[in-house]
Amino acid sequence: MESVTIKVTRINPHESDLSLPQYMTEYAAGLDLCAAVAEDIILNPGERRLVVTGIAVAVPEGYEAQIRPRSGLALSHGITLLNTPGTIDADYRGEIGLIVINHGEKPYLIRRGDRLAQMVICKIYRARLEEADCLDITTRDSGGFGHTGT
Repeated sequence: MESVTIKVTRINPHESDLSLPQYMTEYAAGLDLCAAVAEDIILNPGERRLVVTGIAVAVPEGYEAQIRPRSGLALSHGITLLNTPGTIDADYRGEIGLIVINHGEKPYLIRRGDRLAQMVICKIYRARLEEADCLDITTRDSGGFGHTGT
């Protein structure tokens, strides 16, 4: 399997109680990201909060880091991320923040170290746009939302 090196730094170097992002299984596509909250957060139904991770990354040119929800949290508790997948560009060096929302029916407790999201590293391609007077016709053509039925 191909790999790429991603440099990671702790925002507060003295806070080493949290593990760096890691793959939890041998074939996992995403590195789990932890909450670096100073104190517990109660996320009420319908509420959203920015939850810090305590890390920043240096994604190499030609790649992006996608931040995605964890399916178990979504299914079990209705906890997911807004703006998903979030993109970390190769030139961003700030702290990774997670916009967490509670779509569940009960308050959800976020503790320091909780695995809230995953980060997937993806190769990107830059598009070269070419203006055209018209586009090729396809069988779908301009059929949009629900054009094949529900």
